[in-house]
Amino acid sequence: MPALRPAVKGAALLLLAAGLTACSVLAVSGDRTPISDRPTVRPPRQVLLSASQRLDDVGGARVKVVQEGPAGPRSADGSLSWGARDAAELTVTDEAGTGRLHGQDGVLELGYPGAAARTAERAGAESLDPRAAAAGTAGWAGGWITGLLSNPGGPAHTMALAGRLTPLGGEQLNGGTVAHYRGTAPVADYFGADEGLSPARLTEVLGYYERNGVATLDYEFWVAPGDRLLRVRSTVHGTAGAVVTTTDITEDAEPAADASAGPSATPTS
Repeated sequence: MPALRPAVKGAALLLLAAGLTACSVLAVSGDRTPISDRPTVRPPRQVLLSASQRLDDVGGARVKVVQEGPAGPRSADGSLSWGARDAAELTVTDEAGTGRLHGQDGVLELGYPGAAARTAERAGAESLDPRAAAAGTAGWAGGWITGLLSNPGGPAHTMALAGRLTPLGGEQLNGGTVAHYRGTAPVADYFGADEGLSPARLTEVLGYYERNGVATLDYEFWVAPGDRLLRVRSTVHGTAGAVVTTTDITEDAEPAADASAGPSATPTS
């Protein structure tokens, strides 16, 4: 079964070209030049590519996802691992209630109290989405379940390749000063840069966004020193309104085997 896609192959399914020359005074490498003790300044594109690669190399994370939109709130909390270790243990709360999403080696299981668990292979993850079930279709339903199962650093990689990046300065997050960036891209450019999408899947995804009146994707990224990606936020404006999805990330090379082990150690602003 296919493994969780690493950041270098994109993770473009969280519901949700050029102009990458601006630099942020906070996007520093920590290196010193031979003639100066000042840190070197890097462009946002380099920072986001480095942050996504670092997370990909770590191989796992604790995540806390909160989505707000016209259809109501959704959330997820737990652990993911990708690459050679394909696993997910998440507590998911959505319109179907609060359940447990388990993934291992390409096989998914989603269960809610009082109902039989449903299973799917990773390629059919959206069939587990309550909105897809309500519509009587196993097709793409906006990326909620698929996005939960993706390496959270993927959007940073994809937006660095396809989007226009703007540094927003420094902010306090998780007890320290971090660099904040915004990236915007037309839907076709963003998903076209995702190497993990087959032509058929790309057509399906672009059709979904077109039907829902979404022309542009907006992302924000918070990066701590050492290229540690702490938070990703996507904002999608469509005909039904705006959907905002915030993912807080804590690197974990050996994520917990059970999402019930406790809440994520997520950043606090």
